Amino acid sequence: MLVGACLVGFLVGPAGLTPGAVLRELAGAVPGVHLESGLSGQQQAILWDIRLPRVVLGCLVGATLALAGAAYQGVFRNPLADPYLLGVSSGAGLGATLGLVAGGALGPFSVPLLAFAGGIAGVAATYALGSTLGRGTGGAVVIVLAGVAVAAFFNAVQTFVQQWFDDSLMAVYSWMLGRLSTDGWADVVSVLPYVAVAAVVILLHRRALDLMALGDVEAASLGIDPARTRLVLVLAATLGTAAVVSVSGLIGFVGIVVPHAVRLLFGAGHRTLLPLAMAMGAAFLVLTDVLARWALAPAELPIGVVTAIVGAPFFLVVLRQRAGTS
Repeated sequence: MLVGACLVGFLVGPAGLTPGAVLRELAGAVPGVHLESGLSGQQQAILWDIRLPRVVLGCLVGATLALAGAAYQGVFRNPLADPYLLGVSSGAGLGATLGLVAGGALGPFSVPLLAFAGGIAGVAATYALGSTLGRGTGGAVVIVLAGVAVAAFFNAVQTFVQQWFDDSLMAVYSWMLGRLSTDGWADVVSVLPYVAVAAVVILLHRRALDLMALGDVEAASLGIDPARTRLVLVLAATLGTAAVVSVSGLIGFVGIVVPHAVRLLFGAGHRTLLPLAMAMGAAFLVLTDVLARWALAPAELPIGVVTAIVGAPFFLVVLRQRAGTS
């Protein structure tokens, strides 16, 4: 599925590149294979500097959001948890808004840097509030409620900034609706280290997530420290989410829909759930990006709109099936 989605992403576009020429160009890049694609220099630049980095970025964003969603759902035992839990989206939205309002005065990379810092700050505030209020009580529930409170506060501040600097409203809403960059490989290179670290940490805790599904008491009796494991997984998922959100904007439903789809098809064991969620999340976002580029070509739909249109009905079907089996 992932390979097919990537091929569709490489082939579909308004530039008029023929599928045969694109496939020959890609095959010719394999060591030991010598093929002439027939593409002009401009067409080669479109393929290697626009389409390929966009597809790779879509894979990284989709895989990270799906992996983070599965991790959040596991540590909090909440099927509705998603990567924007705990103030990540509200903090990133506030940071990006400040960067857009500044209008480049803080440097060319101010929006992704401030979005990344805002997402991390949102989770830090959530954990600080949750640890203060949750002593002696259910830690996971208190942390989730603290995240709701922090998100509400950050959203209020963001709304105030937007209204005060209303000339930047269109840019802010465009970022919040999500988009994948076509500026070459810079965004891919910038997020790749954070995504790699987050993925390795979460995948190494697959067994711990299975044990935590039994409850904190049972997990502790089997040698797992629930509080420490929860903190490590939340930090890893937040690191990856904040990194990809900083370059893609807020793209919803991937972290909820994809893990649920994988559970329906392959079961709830995290040994298979996590890697398959990454693959399906990457394929899902690449295909929705193709749809966003194709639907109103040469204009583009915000990718967050497309994921909502595709994801919301699917999520309702999942909820209906879960209700019918419970």
